[in-house]
Amino acid sequence: MAINLQKGQKINIGLSKITVGLGWDPNEGTGYDFDLDASAFMIDANRLIPAEEYFVFYGNTDSPDQALHHTGDDPTGGNSATGDDESIQVDLSKVDDSIQEILFVVTIHDAVTRKQNYGQVRNSYIRIVDDSTGEEVAKYELGEDFSIETGVEFGRLYKRDGQWKFEASGIGYREDLSFFLSKYFKGQIIK
Repeated sequence: MAINLQKGQKINIGLSKITVGLGWDPNEGTGYDFDLDASAFMIDANRLIPAEEYFVFYGNTDSPDQALHHTGDDPTGGNSATGDDESIQVDLSKVDDSIQEILFVVTIHDAVTRKQNYGQVRNSYIRIVDDSTGEEVAKYELGEDFSIETGVEFGRLYKRDGQWKFEASGIGYREDLSFFLSKYFKGQIIK
């Protein structure tokens, strides 16, 4: 049976091959399609991405160590009425030794122009699925905690004492994807 996580709650993963599923439903009648984008930031001990390729998203679907694979973009939020809108497959046994944390962020594409924010999104969640069984291990539902935010840190995998753990973060920002890139990457971003 899956664990329903609360904000800030941490659990041991105890698995190597998992899928991180992210889902959301845009409210009806909000104008433009909602293009929410899931991204993963593979962070080292300095709290930075060691190289641009360790930023995994719809434009870079595989990490250089082959530990992460983004399954693709859902530009309308309509991939599934009941399931994950976007997902990232993770093989923790392949994660480069320098990586200490994998941060999962979902941002609203073109939020300012489209006048969109998380107050217009419902049923947002992040979940961990055991790839060997297809069973959901844990799920964090964000609830109604956000209104004006345009980017949310949903959760993170992090390594402590050689073991991978998961924390339900639920931290919202009035920022876009470039904010997170500038926070975690100090090199030049190739557009």
